[in-house]
Amino acid sequence: MMLNRWQSGDESAMEELAPLVYQELHRLAAAQLRREHQPSIQCTELVAEAYLKLVDAKQIDWQGRNHFFSIAARTMRRVLVERYRNRHAQKRGAGQPLLTYNDELGHGIQGTDALELDRLDDALLELEALDTRQADIVTMRFFGGLAVDDIAQVLGISARTVKREWAAARLWLFRTLELSRA
Repeated sequence: MMLNRWQSGDESAMEELAPLVYQELHRLAAAQLRREHQPSIQCTELVAEAYLKLVDAKQIDWQGRNHFFSIAARTMRRVLVERYRNRHAQKRGAGQPLLTYNDELGHGIQGTDALELDRLDDALLELEALDTRQADIVTMRFFGGLAVDDIAQVLGISARTVKREWAAARLWLFRTLELSRA
């Protein structure tokens, strides 16, 4: 596999892989940024930051394409959350929502169609403490745009289990985020 060849130091694998990875990361980043109410980062910038972090991740034993892109989804999540928090630390009280709900996550929380990224990240950290797999599914679906079958392959579970846990995680997140608004 090209990822493992690259990780082993094969420069020719990196030359073959770079355009493919960049194109796919760009697609994932564009999908993610379409959710933003007021983008704080350009797609190319998000891809570049995520790519640099992924290139430095030499210690990861890549298990395939989907594993790579699930890690990429987590990386993009971290980049977006860091930027969001830095931006809002500078503008205390600005209250500018970053992400909007779409059909992927369902309908907005009582009368709002926007969600602050830091609240979502806090809720995901809480979910991670309760159920790591459900938090991984949300991250891969929401931040990485991975399909149910791809997530099932990464996690080594059935697509049916992914769908069931995705539904449970969405319900838990909506309840948690609704309570945090009150």
